Amino acid sequence: MPPFYAGFGCRRGCPADTLQRLLDQALDNQGLALADLRGIASISLKADEPGLLQLAERLGLPLVLYHSVQLQPYEPLLSHRSAAAHAHSGCWGVAESAALAMASQHLGTARLLLARQVLGPATLALAG
Repeated sequence: MPPFYAGFGCRRGCPADTLQRLLDQALDNQGLALADLRGIASISLKADEPGLLQLAERLGLPLVLYHSVQLQPYEPLLSHRSAAAHAHSGCWGVAESAALAMASQHLGTARLLLARQVLGPATLALAG
């Protein structure tokens, strides 16, 4: 299986266990292996988010954070545009944009493998 990348968005204080459950569900539903996940990404506003930092450490994967300006070019590829996310972060969709940005950085081109999924305070998208 080719490598892929996970993008996360979350509300302040979202627990690592919630993020992990959302990731596990997505991988199960898509038939993807955790071993092929090469990194997780989010927006720079989440640099001090304990749940994301804990998840990256738990998985032994890099957490790459992108500024909203770096995420803007991916807006045309998004499956969902959130006015609330844009008002808060300057980005129309954190999870999808971050996944696409990280996949593009490593693979040259990227596409969404899994559009935005939601579990409570967390959102996840996968790109490869």
